[in-house]
Amino acid sequence: MTAVTRFEDLIAWQEARILVQLAYKVTSEGTFAKDFEMRDQLRAAALSAMTNIAEGFDNESSVEFARFLGMARRSAVEVQSLCYAALDVNHLTEKDFQICYNQAKKTQAIIGGLKKAVLKNPHRPAKPSPIS
Repeated sequence: MTAVTRFEDLIAWQEARILVQLAYKVTSEGTFAKDFEMRDQLRAAALSAMTNIAEGFDNESSVEFARFLGMARRSAVEVQSLCYAALDVNHLTEKDFQICYNQAKKTQAIIGGLKKAVLKNPHRPAKPSPIS
């Protein structure tokens, strides 16, 4: 198993990135594109999941990393809730709802697993020096 040295190596971050791509795709189409408040909220929640993982990874403390992962996980859950709202006002088709909701659920679950692993191993190794 290779060591994770960059946030980009984290599967949780990779899945959150896919969630951002989906959020932008579904909110750029049809009536969703014109509902600025809901569109922006869904995009912001997806972006928050992705960026909190990256920001937390840069912390020196496992406790702080876990705290940021908790925020990222909650942001993914927010996407799930917003998917229901978008479905209810006909901004999303059932198919697009399922795709977006399931990606948010997958992202949320992976972040949760990473958070548990981080808390189990409170002694994070020092990050390698960028200068060799």
